Amino acid sequence: MSYKPIGKNLQGLAVTPNLQGYEQVCRQFSWQQIRDELAGLPGGGLNIAHEAVDRHAQGPLASHVALRYLSKQGGVSDISYYELMLQSNRFANVLNHLGLYKGDRVFLLSGRVPELYAAALGTWKNGCVLSPLFTAFGPEPIRQRMRKGAAHVLVTTQKLYQKKIVSLLPDLPELRYVLLIDAGQDGSQDETQDGSATVLSLPLLLEQASTSFTIVPTAAEDMAIIHFTSGTTGMAKGAVHVHGAVLTHYLSAKYALDLHPEDIFWCTADPGWVTGTSYGIIAPLCHGVTSIIDEREFDPQRWYQILQEQQVSVWYTAPTAIRMLMRGADNPREQYDLSRLRFVSSVGEPLNPEAVIWGQQALGLPIHDNWWQTETGGIMIANYAALEIRPGSMGRPLPGIEVAIVHRETEEKTGQELTWITEPDREGELALKAGWPSMFSGYLDEEERYRRCFVGDWYLTGDLVRRDGDGYFWFLGRADDIIQSAGHRIGPFEVESVLMEHPAVAEAGVIGKPEPTIGELVKAFVSLKPGVKPSEALRLQIIGFARKKMGATVAPKELDFMESLPKTRSGKIMRRLLKARELGLPEGDISTLETDDGKNES
Repeated sequence: MSYKPIGKNLQGLAVTPNLQGYEQVCRQFSWQQIRDELAGLPGGGLNIAHEAVDRHAQGPLASHVALRYLSKQGGVSDISYYELMLQSNRFANVLNHLGLYKGDRVFLLSGRVPELYAAALGTWKNGCVLSPLFTAFGPEPIRQRMRKGAAHVLVTTQKLYQKKIVSLLPDLPELRYVLLIDAGQDGSQDETQDGSATVLSLPLLLEQASTSFTIVPTAAEDMAIIHFTSGTTGMAKGAVHVHGAVLTHYLSAKYALDLHPEDIFWCTADPGWVTGTSYGIIAPLCHGVTSIIDEREFDPQRWYQILQEQQVSVWYTAPTAIRMLMRGADNPREQYDLSRLRFVSSVGEPLNPEAVIWGQQALGLPIHDNWWQTETGGIMIANYAALEIRPGSMGRPLPGIEVAIVHRETEEKTGQELTWITEPDREGELALKAGWPSMFSGYLDEEERYRRCFVGDWYLTGDLVRRDGDGYFWFLGRADDIIQSAGHRIGPFEVESVLMEHPAVAEAGVIGKPEPTIGELVKAFVSLKPGVKPSEALRLQIIGFARKKMGATVAPKELDFMESLPKTRSGKIMRRLLKARELGLPEGDISTLETDDGKNES
């Protein structure tokens, strides 16, 4: 189904968008202009924490609320930029006192609590390298990441330490300290020795630490973050990012998320993921806005209450959450006051057109999809506040990002070569011209793997896309997800989006299944909306619906019902896992698989 573009009446918007005159801004753009909007360290250099906190805390925004923390117990507490500077200074002093220096690795394993944010910022202030972990990980993926990342310090809670860390200590010889966020507050022992690691009470250390700290000099190219991202096989890859990435975080929050100084911003992503770090910590703080931190897990009623009670104006969330909200109330505005909400954006996987339309109908606002990867470090392509939205489209590139569509060919003598695709609506692989500030600088200890991501100056994303005649990009699928059927190349996302138009379907995942005659047949897996029961009649009805919409060649020939589809915690449907289970193949790395295990453990 083709959806009409959603136009923009700039006079009807609550605030004037930051990005107007898109083509002109792109033509005149320079990264130096963005660098000039930031402060830089007093003695020269660049540090994420200084741009996110200290430059505000030492100026007019000192008393402005940086973080508003909503606890599990229902309490609300505010932390100003000045208070956040002092708290992060204390943590930096703790690291320094323990003998941690520039380049040492600090891992975080905690839920959304203020101590985590202060620890992240204090880590950067001390020149150390941050690596966030997700609390729902089991012991093995934690061990792999901490060992590969040469963890020197782990910040976590008593419960997570006992459940997931103690058994790993013999295999983590470089781990020197475990700092427990909640130890020493309930009479528990404040210092123990487990193997090579000393276990300490973080509150007691912070209490003794000074609130004054001079940020360790760091340059834009100095390592700041290691984000681990799952591959289709083998261990997770450690994507390395530098302090200069803050320029992309700042720019993309200004243009793609349209942040303004008066905004109340809520990024629902967990800081254990790249979105939760880049846009839950760094980007909003760089703009001096107030960020909402909700300690609890997803709950539709609570989320609407937060939007209402905290008067959220800009909301950044995941397609999975949006689809779960779509299962609920048809018109939440009848139950909740969402009048302060002016901009909604989504990331994690491509946003189906139905979800964009639902936002317009249910929230009074279309949902702005955007595209990026762990490797890109920040938003690269987006739907902007001042431009029309084409439901199902990724949008247009961020100013300063040079994008191309290519075919990758392998030549015996010259290696890989690229064929450039300039005609509209032709399929190819998305490529980005190297040089943007948040581009990953390597895969940790995997130089050859990193090298294979590039052909010349171009980073090959592995995502297949097309570009329409007006410059909007459309996601078709991962290169290894594309289905080859009877001479046709079928993008699974397109089929999934059509299936979701059926009134009974909540979510859909599509794979190619080997078939001797046609190569691969299209097989779909769907989960149904609440109250809808699976049946053979419904199966045939959904297949017929898709055939009518797409034609028999593209529509699924097989369809299975599932209670829920396997997804990563960031919301991506794991098609490779669906395929592996269907064909009895090895499942590969499933450390990021969304499960119920691990919720509310911190």
